[in-house]
Amino acid sequence: MIQDILDRAVTEGGLPGIAAEIRDGDDHWFGTAGAPRARDHEFRIGSATKTFVATLMLTLVADGLAGLDDPQPGGATLRQLLSHTSGLADYLRFQDEVNQYECPTPAQLIAIGLAKPAAFRPGEGWHYSQTNYALVGQLIETITGRPLSQALGRITEALPGTYLPVGDDAGFRGPHGRHYSRLHDPSPDAETYDLTELNPAPFWAAGGMISTIPDLADFFTTLLRGDLLPPHLQNEMFTTVPTTDWLATGRYGLGVSSLTLSGGETVWGMGGAIFGSWTYAYGSRDGRKIVVANTNGDWSDPIAVFTDLLEAAFSR
Repeated sequence: MIQDILDRAVTEGGLPGIAAEIRDGDDHWFGTAGAPRARDHEFRIGSATKTFVATLMLTLVADGLAGLDDPQPGGATLRQLLSHTSGLADYLRFQDEVNQYECPTPAQLIAIGLAKPAAFRPGEGWHYSQTNYALVGQLIETITGRPLSQALGRITEALPGTYLPVGDDAGFRGPHGRHYSRLHDPSPDAETYDLTELNPAPFWAAGGMISTIPDLADFFTTLLRGDLLPPHLQNEMFTTVPTTDWLATGRYGLGVSSLTLSGGETVWGMGGAIFGSWTYAYGSRDGRKIVVANTNGDWSDPIAVFTDLLEAAFSR
């Protein structure tokens, strides 16, 4: 059944390729369809970056170097930045301003977001905003005295294919497939572009990281199991709020989200979408079962494919 879903994503959905891994205790299954994909291929993980950044931030909170209720630029608290309840505008919604910079710095991205009217007062709603995580990334650099790409090593040291590119480094360090995009053009004859080499600077702490399927499975399994954070901060991370205009059945915690499947099962993790690469990594709350999937195309509703995979995996 799982392989059938992958095959249909290519033959019926028109995606160039898809790869998925399912872990259930000691049982591991990996499959692909379409364009050749190796298990260790690197790909861009988009907003799954936020889970890594939030986890690192919470380790600094555990160290006593910051507090979840500390005020941050823009008037929100750290907790509100991590949970997207700050109300701050999303700088990525102002592409013309972002594109004026060949390699925008975090400070420039943050300035764009802070200059726009807030969606609501902090704590009075939910609004997905990359500005929140750019501010968190900036705070991590201030606390650690290190670039975010280096500071993340505390979380990624055991994950050989997982890293944040520096500046406008558009390439990959390891083996990888191609990434294809239609640039949000929904027309049947939309042109397809190879965006494997992509300037990651506009995405940074909000969506710029690269990883692999086994690395994501290892990371989310370890996180869900409670091995990365002390219990009180694990509880904070997985305390969710309702979302607005986001994933159906989704709720959001501190850098993680939950989805309720049709059978009533709740899965935990994060998704990520960036030009040419869409990713899902969700598992059971205890981390025993995990599903990680990636498509190297960004059209034909990859979320529907990922949902089918979760439904099939968790109904078994």
